[in-house]
Amino acid sequence: MKLIVDRDVLAEAVTWAVRGLSNRPPVPVLAGVLLDASTDGLTLSAFDYEVSAKVTVDAQVDEPGQVLVLGRLLAEISRSLPNKPVSITADEHKVELTCGSSRFSLQQMPTADYPTLPTSPEPTGAIAGDIFTQAVSQVAIAADRSDTLPILTGVRLQIEGDKVSLLATDRYRLALRELTWNPTDANAEQTALIPARTLQDTAKALGASGSVQVALGSAAGGDGLVGFEAGQRRATTRLLDGEYPKVSSIFPTSVDSVAVIETAALTEAVKRVSLVAERNTPVRLRFSEGQVAIEAGQGDDAQASEAVEATLTGPEIEIAFNPQFLLDGLGALGTQFARMSFTQPKSPAVLSGQAEADGDADESYRYVLMPVRFAS
Repeated sequence: MKLIVDRDVLAEAVTWAVRGLSNRPPVPVLAGVLLDASTDGLTLSAFDYEVSAKVTVDAQVDEPGQVLVLGRLLAEISRSLPNKPVSITADEHKVELTCGSSRFSLQQMPTADYPTLPTSPEPTGAIAGDIFTQAVSQVAIAADRSDTLPILTGVRLQIEGDKVSLLATDRYRLALRELTWNPTDANAEQTALIPARTLQDTAKALGASGSVQVALGSAAGGDGLVGFEAGQRRATTRLLDGEYPKVSSIFPTSVDSVAVIETAALTEAVKRVSLVAERNTPVRLRFSEGQVAIEAGQGDDAQASEAVEATLTGPEIEIAFNPQFLLDGLGALGTQFARMSFTQPKSPAVLSGQAEADGDADESYRYVLMPVRFAS
């Protein structure tokens, strides 16, 4: 194998391909990245039986060939090289990288032991990259980060024709984003449970492209897989097994009070006040006509309070939340104003956004937050 490739192109491609590789793979070859040089350019592939990634970049290929080298090491080397063209050559045992006066020699790994990647998926539909990235980030924050209940570490993706809903919960909060996309089958109905961390990494990596194609079921290269493709980048990940809990009943069916607050002002106030909140202690929000008073700490502990302008419709209410969970929801809104809907101080509250203070609520994204009991 013999080729020349741009340093930045190589570094970006390798970093993306190996991002999902384990630091401690069960089999040594699964720590590798496969380099395949052909007339189409340089294709880099990585696969650990859970997540696969494949990307093709432009390269001047003088001699086609295929080699397998340590993925994370190649990524670190390629990022550290001077900004000059990179020459890659390979013999039977070594892979040589030359860039300016820098030279690296890497040990080849046996390509015969490397698993075959899932086939390139056929799209179930397509969605704008920026919308896809935003939707995933809005929902993934609510997925469980522990492995106590593995099924809650996923994001439930549900497709009904041209409508897509993304949902995640860790039992203390729930995030739901609804949007439209371009399906290949107008009558498609599918549900998949995708690991939240992998979905978020994939969305960030592919979202800069104009459009992201999503493939589910047999179209993804086999049941139990979901596939993503944008530009010259393709990825698959194994779905989580199990029945996702029926959590739609968490959404309140009625609302007694609604408050509208400027998102940035509330966010900054909660950040400041929560500085005195000990671990696992809540911030208290007292909504009255014209304002919300935010407080934390009590007794002999450090205390803080701040008031922010707010519009309240309905009875006054005092409610307490985990400050980080509240900040996660406010940070995900992406709108100038936050709308908080309440029933009772001990019932879930719903956070959504709206563009104007007296405008309509944007119900496409809803973040349900369980209140925390506090000493009166």
